[in-house]
Amino acid sequence: MLVLVIDTSSAAVTVAVLEVSSGLGVRAERVTVNARGHGELLAPSIAACLTEAGVRPDGLTAIVAGVGPGPFTGLRVGLVTAAVLGETLDIPTYGVCSLDAIGAACAEDQALLVATDARRKEVYWARYDSGVRVADPDVSRPADVPVEGLTAVAGAGAALYDFGLTVRPLLYPPAAELGRCATERLLAGAPCEPLTPLYLRRPDAVASATSKRVTQ
Repeated sequence: MLVLVIDTSSAAVTVAVLEVSSGLGVRAERVTVNARGHGELLAPSIAACLTEAGVRPDGLTAIVAGVGPGPFTGLRVGLVTAAVLGETLDIPTYGVCSLDAIGAACAEDQALLVATDARRKEVYWARYDSGVRVADPDVSRPADVPVEGLTAVAGAGAALYDFGLTVRPLLYPPAAELGRCATERLLAGAPCEPLTPLYLRRPDAVASATSKRVTQ
């Protein structure tokens, strides 16, 4: 089973082709850190991964996409692309909370904070116990994130702010862990899922509530 993984929830544009069976292997992967380049980098990264993996698009079995939380524009690029590919190829799509991939990669930590950059001097965050998320993700200023009882922190937010915790050197959601979080659904042939984004707050650009007068 060959699975395309896409994540644009952070500054990293992450794409991979995974082989999923009784285990999980990475056939090809591209990770490019460019917070403003999701729209330009995603399609070439997908094409490069498919070529390196030696697979045509119609050889894919499913698509796994990180659904955030993440900034509106970058996250939307990845989810729209994943949804369009899934519909075009007639294969199922599955969503994974992007923070969960970081938490799963640090499963040895029983009291972990995952914090990613939400911009506006805020972070997206969630708490994990042995790789399992224990509460819904949230967005807060770093000083307002409750760290009582936690021992370690991972994610890009840990590189930006001091939480007073041991820092794990993992900034962005790993493609292999995104796939691993969806393995049970993949192997079971679960029904296709809508890729609902976790924005957690309103987009930066909003429509005006009033019409603007035009003068000549």
